[in-house]
Amino acid sequence: MKKRTSFIAVLLVLATSIPVGSTIAQTEAEIKTKLAAAAQNPLASMISLPLQNNTTFGGNMDGDALNVLNIQPVYPVRLSDSWNLITRTILPVMSSPFGPGDSNETGIGNTIFTGWFSPAEPYKNLIWGVGPILNLPTASKDVFGSDQWGGGLSAVGVLIDGPWVVGALVNNIWGFDNTEELNSFLFQYFFNFNLDHGWYLVSAPIITADWNASSTNRWVVPFGGGFGKII
Repeated sequence: MKKRTSFIAVLLVLATSIPVGSTIAQTEAEIKTKLAAAAQNPLASMISLPLQNNTTFGGNMDGDALNVLNIQPVYPVRLSDSWNLITRTILPVMSSPFGPGDSNETGIGNTIFTGWFSPAEPYKNLIWGVGPILNLPTASKDVFGSDQWGGGLSAVGVLIDGPWVVGALVNNIWGFDNTEELNSFLFQYFFNFNLDHGWYLVSAPIITADWNASSTNRWVVPFGGGFGKII
C-alpha cells in the first residue's frame, strides 16, 4: 500500500443557478452559502463547473509530487417528476514531478463520464444515486492513463445537515478489451464545512486500488484537506 504524506484539495466552483427554495429576500451571503452546499453535492440538480486541484506528495512511481487539476462539469437531466439523471464528466490535467532540477511531465489523463440515476426528492437530508461509469482513453501519455475503453458501476450518497455536506462515492472500472490492463477501484469520502460568504473547508481524499498490481503496491491512500470558495 502506498501511503501519501499529504493531500491538498483546493476547489473553485462556478455555478449557473440558485438552489430551489432561495428567495429574493435572502442576503448575498446566504445565497453563496446555499450555492456552496449545492455545488459540493454531486447529485444536486444544478449546472455547475467545479475545478478541483489535488496536490499529492509522493504521488507517482518515483515518489515525487503529483498535481492533478480535475475539470468536472455537472449537467442534470430531469427524466420525470420522480427521477433525475445527473451527469458528470472529469477531464484531469496532470503534472509530475515538479521541483528544482526535475523534468516536468504535463498532459491530460483519461476522461471519466458518470451518469447517476437519482431520486428528484431527497429522503430527509439524504440523497443517493447509482449508474454507469465510462473510461475514455484520452490520456496524452502512457503514464497518465490506460489506452483502452472501459466501464463499470458507480454509486454515491450525500447527507446535508446545516453547514455540513458529507458523502461518499465508489466505483469500479473494467477494461472492455483486457481487464488485466484496466481493473481499477475508487473510493472517495468527502467532508465539507461551509463558512460565511461562500468559503468552505474540505477534506476529500481519493483512495484507489489497481487490482492488477501486486498486493504491496495495489492501494493508494492519501489524506489531508483544503479550502474553497463559490463564485
